[in-house]
Amino acid sequence: MSPTSPVPRSGAVVGVLAGAGIVTSLMQALVVPLIPELPQLLDTTAANASWIVTVTLLAGAVATPVVGRLGDLSGKRRMLLACLAVLVVGSLICALADSLAPMIVGRALQGMSMGIIPLGISIMRDVMPPERLGSAMALMSSSLGIGGALGLPAAAAVAQNTDWHVLFWAAAALGTAVAVLVLRTVPESPVRSGGSFDLIGALVLSVGLVTLLLPISKGGDWGWSSPTTLGLFGTSAVVLLLWGAWELRIPAPLVNLRSSAKRQVLVTNLASVLVGLAMFAMMLVPVQMLQLPEATGYGLGQSMLAAGLWMAPSGLMMMVVSPLGARLSAARGPRTSLLAGALFIAFGYVIALGLSGSTWGVLIFTSVISIGIALAYAAMPALIMAAVPATETAAANGLNTLMRSIGTSTSSAVVGVLLANMTTSFGGVALPSENGFRTVLIFGACAALVATLVILAIPGRAARPASATAHVPPAQEPATTPGAATS
Repeated sequence: MSPTSPVPRSGAVVGVLAGAGIVTSLMQALVVPLIPELPQLLDTTAANASWIVTVTLLAGAVATPVVGRLGDLSGKRRMLLACLAVLVVGSLICALADSLAPMIVGRALQGMSMGIIPLGISIMRDVMPPERLGSAMALMSSSLGIGGALGLPAAAAVAQNTDWHVLFWAAAALGTAVAVLVLRTVPESPVRSGGSFDLIGALVLSVGLVTLLLPISKGGDWGWSSPTTLGLFGTSAVVLLLWGAWELRIPAPLVNLRSSAKRQVLVTNLASVLVGLAMFAMMLVPVQMLQLPEATGYGLGQSMLAAGLWMAPSGLMMMVVSPLGARLSAARGPRTSLLAGALFIAFGYVIALGLSGSTWGVLIFTSVISIGIALAYAAMPALIMAAVPATETAAANGLNTLMRSIGTSTSSAVVGVLLANMTTSFGGVALPSENGFRTVLIFGACAALVATLVILAIPGRAARPASATAHVPPAQEPATTPGAATS
C-alpha cells in the first residue's frame, strides 16, 4: 500500500485507529474494579493508592499536547506507534508489580498513551477520502467514551474471576496487537509542519498542567483552603501565563496560541471543558447507585460485574450514534451536532432524577447521555480542524483533548466533594446519600446547559460540512511546510 494512497483500505485504517483509541481509553477504566482493594493488594494506604489513578491523569494531560506537536513535526504514525510502545511497557510494569512504586510508574506510562486519540484524528484528516472523513473522525473522537464504557464490565469480570495482574497482561497484549495492525494498515501522513520542537515550552507547560491538575485531583484530601492546594493553584496561574508569553514570542511554538485564539477554536475548547465536566458525572454516579445495597432505599444491589454490564450499552450507543453525528454535521454543520449533544446530555440528567430507582431506568438515562456525548465528540474535531492549518492538526487536537481532560478532572473533584459532604450512615459506614446523587445529577445538567450557551457563540461559518473543509488531498500538500507552525 502506498503511503499516499490508502483509499482502497480506508475501512481498515478507520477500524485500526479507532481500535487504538478504544485500547487507550480502556486504560482509564482498567483499575476501577480494583480501587477498593488496591491498598490491600499493594500493602499501602488508601491515600497512597489513589496516586495510581491520579498519575495516569497527570501523565496523559502533560503528554497529549507534546505528542501532538511531535506528530506534526516528525510523523503522526511514528508518534502513534511510540505511544503504543509506551502503553505496552507501562502495562508490563504493572503486570509484574506487587508494590506501589512500580504501579505508579506503569500507570504513568499508560497515561502517556492518551496522545493516540488526537494523533489518530489528524492522520484521518491527512489520508482519508473526503466522503469517509466525517464519520471516521466521529468514531475516533468517541472512542474515549466507548472504551471506558465497554472496559468497565470486562475489567470487572477479569478482576473478579482471575488474578488482578491478568488485567495488565491483557492490556499489554492488546497494545501489541494494535501496534502490529497500525504497522500493517495505517500509512504515514505526508503532512509536516516546519520549525523545531519547543522544548522549553513543553517543560513549562508540563509544570503548569501538573500544578493545575494535581490540586484539582487531590484538593479533597489536602483541603481546598490548605497552603499546598492554594500554593499549587497560584503557581499554575503564574507558570501558564509565562508559558503563554513564551509561546507568542517564538517562531515555532509548541501550541500556536494565535490559531487557538481564533473564535471557533477558542469557544470549541471552552465547550469541550464544559462537556467533559458534564460527562464525567455519568461515569461516577450510576455505577455507585447500581452497587449500593437495596436496604439503603435507593441502592440497586448489583455486583461490580452486573453494574458494568448495565453500563455497557452506553458505550455501544456511542458507537452507533457517532456516524449519525457525522451525518448531522455534514448536513447542518458541526456546531449543530455539538449543540444537540449538549442538549441530549442535559436531558439525560433531567430524566435521571426520575429513573434512577431501577436498573432499567439507569440503562435508559445513561444511554441518552451517551447519545449526547457521541454527538458532541463527533463535532469537536471537525470544528477544530476546519479552523487550523493542516500542519497543526495534531497539536490542535491534542489541545482539545487536554481541554476535555481538564473538564473531567474538575468534574471528578466537584463530584467527590459533593458526595463526601452529603452522606448517610448505613451499618455504621458513611455512604453517599440519595440527595447527594441527585445533586450531582443536577450539577451535570447545569454544566451541559451552560455548554449550550457557550456553543451558541461559535461562529456561523462553522456550519460548513466538516468533510468539505477538513480534507486536502495528500498529493496537493508538500511533505514539509516551512514556517507553517506560525501561520
